[in-house]
Amino acid sequence: MTQRHDPSSPAGKSRGARSLLTVASVAVALAAADTYVVVLALTDMMAGAGLGIESLQKGTPIISGFLLGYIAVLPLIGRLADLMSRRTILLACLAIFVVGSLVTGIAVELPVMIGGRFLQGLGGGGLVPATLAIVADLWPPGRRGMPLGIVGAVQELGSVLGPLLGAAILLVSDWRGIFWVNAALGLVFFVAVWLIRPDGLDGQLDGGTDEATGHQMGSGRHTDEDRQVRAGRPGTRSRVVTVLAWLVGIVGVVAASLALIAPEALTTSVAYGEPFVPFGESTSRVWTPIGALAMAALLLLLVLTASRWLPMLLAADVLGALLIAIALGSLVLTFSSADPAKEVLGPWGLWLLPVGALSVLAFAVRQRTADSPLIARGVVHGKVLPALVVSLLVGTAIVAVVVDVPLLARLTEGTTETEAAFVLIQFLVAVPVGAVLGGFLLRRLGPGLVAAPGLALTAAALWGMSGWTRGALDEPGMSTTLLAVAGFGIGLAIAPVNDAALADSTHETHGTVSSLVVVARMVGMVVGLALLTAVGLRRFQQAVNELADPTDSDALLDAAVVQVQTVFGGAAIATLAAALIAVALGWHRVRHTTHS
Repeated sequence: MTQRHDPSSPAGKSRGARSLLTVASVAVALAAADTYVVVLALTDMMAGAGLGIESLQKGTPIISGFLLGYIAVLPLIGRLADLMSRRTILLACLAIFVVGSLVTGIAVELPVMIGGRFLQGLGGGGLVPATLAIVADLWPPGRRGMPLGIVGAVQELGSVLGPLLGAAILLVSDWRGIFWVNAALGLVFFVAVWLIRPDGLDGQLDGGTDEATGHQMGSGRHTDEDRQVRAGRPGTRSRVVTVLAWLVGIVGVVAASLALIAPEALTTSVAYGEPFVPFGESTSRVWTPIGALAMAALLLLLVLTASRWLPMLLAADVLGALLIAIALGSLVLTFSSADPAKEVLGPWGLWLLPVGALSVLAFAVRQRTADSPLIARGVVHGKVLPALVVSLLVGTAIVAVVVDVPLLARLTEGTTETEAAFVLIQFLVAVPVGAVLGGFLLRRLGPGLVAAPGLALTAAALWGMSGWTRGALDEPGMSTTLLAVAGFGIGLAIAPVNDAALADSTHETHGTVSSLVVVARMVGMVVGLALLTAVGLRRFQQAVNELADPTDSDALLDAAVVQVQTVFGGAAIATLAAALIAVALGWHRVRHTTHS
């Protein structure tokens, strides 16, 4: 039994733990803001891609592409965070986020814009499990409540500030300025994470057993094979190959930048314009000789550097990650492309859902047969399972409020979409407040004692909201109170759920468990909204069929309110179930331990 460094001590904290958490948390907030930052700029972005407002439906992937990147690769990133330095994962995710921001900012074609948003989501989503795992590394059990609450608070605060940040930037710049700001801030965070090296973080990676290789790593004396798998480095590297990789990378970056920017001085030049002429009848800047050069350079760079990243991906079970990414991606694209006021499934749902179902079956087989599966056997045990279920049900409650409160507001005559969105401010501000308080209460109370009452409060508020009628939001007293209570209760549960899950996982699985908690919440948001909307639409249709005059516009609006009431009522039931399950998170405070 060896005593580990206690990062909760004053000395440990003074070496940068709080600084790293601060930077990582603000980066998480920036990524969360990017989910909604484009809401007010969507029509301008469509115009930037050459599409008019009549083609607005085609712009849906600008948002869903970000969500796809955010959720689909979370399990893989969580697993990678268990096999290598958490800081390395943070740095990689920030780099991808910056690249995605730059690509989106210079895009003039919808596919390129969607690709940039996907990269933004990929990098932004990966920040969350890495940050939660860092909290688990730097703060021992029993002392994680406040930092976990802070992470949850800033993530929710980012969602609040997203539309406001977008609106502020649009006052002084066009929509591209949003992504220049993203890239600049992401670069600042990258440098900060690079410079901050707190004691007890990377050093703790030496403890325990590497689940990918089965080698004991506690002594600090690693074999060459250990180092190759955990650091992703081969035993020997040819200097020639290294130099060639750098040269190819530089060529690829320059070629890709020129292809996407297409400087007029070059494209209109007789001497230098030919590489920018699209192939065949294409009009794409990517499908040009200079674009082809960029793609070829990227492929060659992947080949040259395969010895660095391929062993790590294989150790993380990249096949299992691909299968679960297809399943999660099918869910996201099916439901995020649907209009919740009119339909349950998006236009691609009829063929995406079977593909997702097959992927789930294949993933289940892979989990049972792989030597080192993506989700290591025995990870989902103890309090991890109820934490995942609670997270899933909380996601359902969140999306019910976020989607249907503005929908109810729009049913009031004269309310614009922007005004309807701002009705949510009371709810969204209350969530981070509850998250910080929930983290503070964990110093004295068990996770179940904090989360269960909070979720019960939310369930009561949602049940009250299920009685709202058209125009209820015009009465600010009651509506503000219920929205604030609902948000506050959800906030109280954020830190306890993460704390309980991390307390029942080992150091070597913190990244995986953190990613699963986030995935459960996102799945709850996507699937929960679909199920509640399906029931709501059925009740709406019944109400319409019972109308004496189906052409009466006021009566039709009242019937539409029935759908919203149904969604709130269903969300109340889901949240009450979450409150009951949250009891299993534990009544006793998580105890501080320092021994392995």
